[in-house]
Amino acid sequence: MVPMTSSTTSTSDRGLLETRFSMGAAALAAIAALAGLFFGWTGYNDGMLPVLGTQLNILTGMIGLLFGVGIAVVAVVAAVYMRPGLDE
Repeated sequence: MVPMTSSTTSTSDRGLLETRFSMGAAALAAIAALAGLFFGWTGYNDGMLPVLGTQLNILTGMIGLLFGVGIAVVAVVAAVYMRPGLDE
């Protein structure tokens, strides 16, 4: 049996908005989720991207949705579980 270290047993000191890194990662997660929802909705409606003028269909909208949500999930996990390194 491998003994657990103090870093793996005490995770109560971590919070979502306690450090600059976790605040930035949470903001990135929110922006990526909103961008993914925008891509998904625009593709569902067969719309165009406002600035680029690219026509989206449901397939490209779904790809944009999954890409944005995937980045958001990774950023939320990083915000919750990463320990601050350089700013300590």
